[in-house]
Amino acid sequence: MNRILIALLAVSLASLAFRPALPLVNSAKTATLAKAPVAAEPVKLSWETLRDVTFKKKWYAEESVYMLYPTFGPNIQKLNGKSVELTGYVLPVDLESNLYVLSAFPYSACFFCGGAGPESVVSLKFKKSDKKFKTDERRTFRGTLKLNADNIYELNYILADAEMVAQ
Repeated sequence: MNRILIALLAVSLASLAFRPALPLVNSAKTATLAKAPVAAEPVKLSWETLRDVTFKKKWYAEESVYMLYPTFGPNIQKLNGKSVELTGYVLPVDLESNLYVLSAFPYSACFFCGGAGPESVVSLKFKKSDKKFKTDERRTFRGTLKLNADNIYELNYILADAEMVAQ
C-alpha cells in the first residue's frame, strides 16, 4: 500500500515538472492596472446623518468666549474624508471672497438667524470659484466631507473641493 502511495506521489510530481509553461504576463502593464484609481461613487448624505453630533460648551481663551464643541458620532465619523453629495439651500456669506454655506433650511430659518443648530450648515470650499449663487437657491453639491472640531473660525462640517451637481 505504501509503495502505491509513493508511486502516485512520484507520478504527480513528475507531471508538474513536465507541464507546458504558462505565458509570461507583462508585469509593467499589470502594475499600472493595479495602481489605477477607482473613483468611488459619492455617498448621498442627508441632513439627518449630519445630526449625529453632540455639543458641549467649551471655553476658548483666545476669544474669551464659550463656544459649542462638537463630538461627532460614529455614523458621521465614517464619512470623514469621503466623497459625498448633499442638497440644501445656498447662503452667501461673502460674495467678494466667494464664501458660501449650504444650509438644511432657507435663510429665514437657518443657523445664523437662530432657528437651527450648527449641524444644519456646511461650509462650501469650491474646487473652482467662478460660479455665483443667489440666497436660498436649492442646489446639490459633491465634494469631500471634512469634520472640524478644533478650528473655531470654520464650521464643523466642510465640503472641500465642492462642485455643483447638474440638476
